[in-house]
Amino acid sequence: MNKQNSILPYISLLMATLIWSSSFVALKIAFEGYHPMVVVFGRMFIGSVSFFILAAIFKGVLKDIALKKENLISDIKLIVAMVICEPCLYFIFEAKALELTTASQVGMITAIMPLLVSVVAFFILKEELTEKVLAGLTISVFGAGWLSFSGDVAANAPNPPLGNLFEFIAMVCAAGYTICLKKLTQRGYSPFFLTALQAFGGAIFYFPFLFFSSTTLPSSLPLLPTLSVIYLGAAVTLGAYALFNFGVSSIPAGQASAFINLIPIFSLILGIVVLDEQLTMQQYAACVVIFSGIFLSQHKTKKVELSLNDQN
Repeated sequence: MNKQNSILPYISLLMATLIWSSSFVALKIAFEGYHPMVVVFGRMFIGSVSFFILAAIFKGVLKDIALKKENLISDIKLIVAMVICEPCLYFIFEAKALELTTASQVGMITAIMPLLVSVVAFFILKEELTEKVLAGLTISVFGAGWLSFSGDVAANAPNPPLGNLFEFIAMVCAAGYTICLKKLTQRGYSPFFLTALQAFGGAIFYFPFLFFSSTTLPSSLPLLPTLSVIYLGAAVTLGAYALFNFGVSSIPAGQASAFINLIPIFSLILGIVVLDEQLTMQQYAACVVIFSGIFLSQHKTKKVELSLNDQN
């Protein structure tokens, strides 16, 4: 692999985390005009349609289906588990989180995800789980709790503790998704094919939610919320996941998931600049605690890695 190709996975992961960070802000704006289930279905539907528009990607999906017919049957449980973890369950919890807390706090909770990947890998893949990772996770969870309970109730954050709890559960789902994704890419599935499965699976899963009595269907198309839904579907659901899946398929999972640590930084900046959100001094201190736990888990610690080379 030449130098240019060797940095492409890292550039892809960096772009994915930047786009994902902006998704919290976009969701907040979208929820101002639409019911959360309408927003989530809309982004999945637009993401699905985008695959038909992008002919090159769609041909790759068809090629994958033809080449992987036999594997699809044997891997169906793993594929279903990936889609259920994310986008299905993940977006349910994240939508509830963003109804109850700020985009900045939600972004900060995502910093815990790499540690959760290590824990999930220990139980599912029997990977090594060091004492430092456990200690780091404990400290980070304490920091997340402090962040939650030191938050002020506001119009855009009526219940920060519950909202941040929902986002923590979403991160558990994301960790499960990352493990499933890595195993599937090791078995030869392309990142674009797996991204397509997520979009189509999510659209099918969320469609019945539109008919629930608790879901308010839109009677108009407000400009900013509508543009936010389109952005979420095209740029986030398609673009960010494709970039992330490409990165995960090219480097070890532990390394790839570490890029998630950039999301809190990006989301905090975007939340302040775009939504005029503010954290209290206690919450900034809690953020330091969260990052301290992450640093402890990474410092001079053998990382949990799922090397593609080990499987070839």
